[in-house]
Amino acid sequence: MKVRTVIAYKHYFIDFVKSLPEKLQDKITKTILYVETLQMIPEKYLKHIEGAKGLYEIRVRFSSEIVRVFCFFDGEKLVVLLSGFQKKTQKTPKNEIERAVRLMQEYFKEKGGD
Repeated sequence: MKVRTVIAYKHYFIDFVKSLPEKLQDKITKTILYVETLQMIPEKYLKHIEGAKGLYEIRVRFSSEIVRVFCFFDGEKLVVLLSGFQKKTQKTPKNEIERAVRLMQEYFKEKGGD
């Protein structure tokens, strides 16, 4: 049973996922299902981004591939997916974090909130 709803903001997430191999797309879908249905989401699947207020990353690993999908919470029950990238280095690239923060701010501005 769902405990929260996950939506994609504009086309960024969908465009990213479409660019990936099918097995990796399936793994992302499965991980998002965990975010929707698990009361307490393990850090293995969802982790807060240090230094970026309100920004999280959904963590997906399939074989040697590592993917991160940025997201945030709008209230307690809505998770909004932003952009994603394939992880090639230990640290999350700063420009990817900055892009996700911009998209999150754009979302709230369009919504007329914070």
